[in-house]
Amino acid sequence: MLDLDRLPLSRKQLRSIGRATARINLWHGSVRSGKTIASLLAFAIAVATAGPSGLIVIAGRSLQTIERNCLEPLQDPALFGPLAHHIQHTRGATTATILGRTVHLIGAADARAEGRLRGLTAQLAYVDEATLMPEGFWTQLLARLSVPGARLFATTNPDSPRHWLKSGYIDRAAELNLRAWHFRLADNPSLSPEYVADLTAEYVGLWRRRMIDGAWVVAEGAIYDQWDEAAHVVDTLPPMRRYWCGLDYGTTNPFAALLLGEGADGRLYVCAEWRHDSKIAHRQMTDAQYSAAVRAWLAGWTHPDDQTTPGVMPEWTFIDPSAASFIQQMWQDGHPGIARADNTVIDGIRSVSSLLTSGRLLVHRSCAGLLEELPGYSWDPTATARGEDKPIKIADHSADALRYVVHSTAHEWRHLLTAHQEPPT
Repeated sequence: MLDLDRLPLSRKQLRSIGRATARINLWHGSVRSGKTIASLLAFAIAVATAGPSGLIVIAGRSLQTIERNCLEPLQDPALFGPLAHHIQHTRGATTATILGRTVHLIGAADARAEGRLRGLTAQLAYVDEATLMPEGFWTQLLARLSVPGARLFATTNPDSPRHWLKSGYIDRAAELNLRAWHFRLADNPSLSPEYVADLTAEYVGLWRRRMIDGAWVVAEGAIYDQWDEAAHVVDTLPPMRRYWCGLDYGTTNPFAALLLGEGADGRLYVCAEWRHDSKIAHRQMTDAQYSAAVRAWLAGWTHPDDQTTPGVMPEWTFIDPSAASFIQQMWQDGHPGIARADNTVIDGIRSVSSLLTSGRLLVHRSCAGLLEELPGYSWDPTATARGEDKPIKIADHSADALRYVVHSTAHEWRHLLTAHQEPPT
């Protein structure tokens, strides 16, 4: 059932599986480097040989990420052969059956998840995306692994070198009952050269070092350090194939709306911007007034080269998910294609960074607020010192609107990163 010789594993994967006998076993490194497959196999072997005492747990950011990152791969015969037929799970259920053993699935989105471990005695645990776990949850889980011979298996992409997992555990491996294996993209021999090249093109700067090289590197200084006004700002726009809109809501803070278009030349363009700063205007606006203003702005905007066709209707309008009352107002006013923006900050920044570096994202000179914010959009050094990547929350309203609309449409433009076009000059 667990015949490793029949699986296409690298020597590094096989070594890590065979040596995963410490109390804490950690696979870390770049995306698609083979670390997850190795860690899941090691965990499955441990489940197959575990005694009857103590619970078995899989923890992740959410139940959905556990299903996607752990259970679905385990159920894939192409990856795990006959083992896949011994994994049973009903989507949405908080337990699964692996090799006849009941496994409890625990989402740990915030510090409150620690309470779900109280009173639990475990013999095996698997943690998906460990750097995303609250430190208190991780500490409590280790405390609950109290059965003799209990083991924890975990996998993660790198983060800041000051992250608690790096400084408190990986760097102290010699002091702890811990084994860690570092994987790079090149460690996965099953990937084609074309795929490696395409994936490498999707990550730039800090993200390339983390996600491709598997390095634990610090975020510091300007977030968009590749920003170059001479290269990224344009005075003209090509014909557009489609449009989307991103909105960052504010009452005492500025309200920012951006119109993003996909040009016929295969690049994305921030075509226009609408902002209201109540401190400058000395007047706050209600949700109804904001809705009317945004809809009027879109209805009145014209492409600079097509003045005969006023108005634009974005396919989707992505709104700050915390602005529930404004989202409701836009629905009531009949604005089509309303969606809550994907507000995953770090992933959103990475999406914008990739487009800027590849020359696939340009900004029209009329977007004054965005052009003012982008050069100063910086990492928070206080958060960096704590091992966290967070932007400084100052002058970031148009930058947030950009992140909302870019990251929420990533599935629509991802192919542009690997298109063989010359960057702008």
